[in-house]
Amino acid sequence: MEKSIYMDNHATTPMDPKVLEAMLPYFCETFGNASSKNHSFGWEADEAVKSSRQLIAKSIGAKELEFVFTSGATESNNLAITGVARMYKEKGNHIITVITEHKAVLDTCDALTHEGFEITYLGVDKDGMISLDELKNSITDKTILVSVMHANNEIGVIQPIKEVGAICKDKGILFHTDATQAIGKIKIDVDDMNIDLLSMSAHKIYGPKGIGGLYVRRRKPRVRLTPLIHGGGHERGMRSGTLNVPSIVGFAKAIELANNEMSQENQRLSTLRDKLEKALMDAIDYTQVNGKKDSRLPGNLNISFHYVEGEGLMMAMPQIAVSSGSACTSSSLEPSYVLQAMGIPDVLCHSSIRFGLGRFTTAEEIDLVIEKVISSVKRLRDLSPLYEMVLEGIDLDTVAWTEH
Repeated sequence: MEKSIYMDNHATTPMDPKVLEAMLPYFCETFGNASSKNHSFGWEADEAVKSSRQLIAKSIGAKELEFVFTSGATESNNLAITGVARMYKEKGNHIITVITEHKAVLDTCDALTHEGFEITYLGVDKDGMISLDELKNSITDKTILVSVMHANNEIGVIQPIKEVGAICKDKGILFHTDATQAIGKIKIDVDDMNIDLLSMSAHKIYGPKGIGGLYVRRRKPRVRLTPLIHGGGHERGMRSGTLNVPSIVGFAKAIELANNEMSQENQRLSTLRDKLEKALMDAIDYTQVNGKKDSRLPGNLNISFHYVEGEGLMMAMPQIAVSSGSACTSSSLEPSYVLQAMGIPDVLCHSSIRFGLGRFTTAEEIDLVIEKVISSVKRLRDLSPLYEMVLEGIDLDTVAWTEH
């Protein structure tokens, strides 16, 4: 069997062995409940949570008491958006977000419409970027929250978060960002960027699955949330439930490693990504890179191969783990709503592949991926009558197709 190569690091990342090493003592040795205040087992667990919280909060320029542990970014997004909406509903019922947000944001906003909230969805340009002017023009006297993703999970584009934060600060509106893909790859300072709420998850930065967090500003302004989960009043009443101490420790270690290695790792990944991009673009005609090339994550490459189905390409190279521009739902293939929002035709959405490079991606693996993608695309195009017609100079847009 050929070696499998993992190139889907935007979906999840393998746990770093150093993270696992940090977590292990908290399963069987230091196993106490962090809420047990009457004995040393609980004290030790509580101290581990406290030091982890301090480290994670400091990594984004926040204070310890401003960070709430959750089960992941999906819960964090739900808590931030729904929590703000319900807490401040007397002030207003209008929320602004972006059409290319993660479903955890879009579906949460959609659910709030059933509670009487109005949602404005900002569009994006052909590069996937929002317009700051459109944002300003969308704000009303009823706007209570703006939610803009820091870095997109499909095309890797990085939005102008600091500028968005300044607009919200000037208007007295709370600003939330889903920074799940940005954490550990982009330097973040919540005060400098005027971020009031920030969602993150550990499994995108070589930490454990099932643990994440939400930054909630405590002063200037003090942000209050209506909780989604009720119980023992954990996490200062914002998120009840026994804390997952081993995963919290792993989360902190993952953050520490990512921040310590950020500069060098970003340079390494950019070099490998650019090599992959150039090789594919040079060797394969009728291709296009999706997303703003000079404002994207270093390990992201989203590329469309005209006249090749993305799903078919993945099946042609099963040893390479990537994702396509189509989502398999209800036994039908739907084109990516992110690519559609950028004005990319459905046929090209279906032909797109997302390559997600990561910490354990090697130069040798990139060489193998280049070789396999090029050979697979050419083999599939040899079977494509559309590609043959294009090579013969036929403009497919002028063809009158008939059904039989």
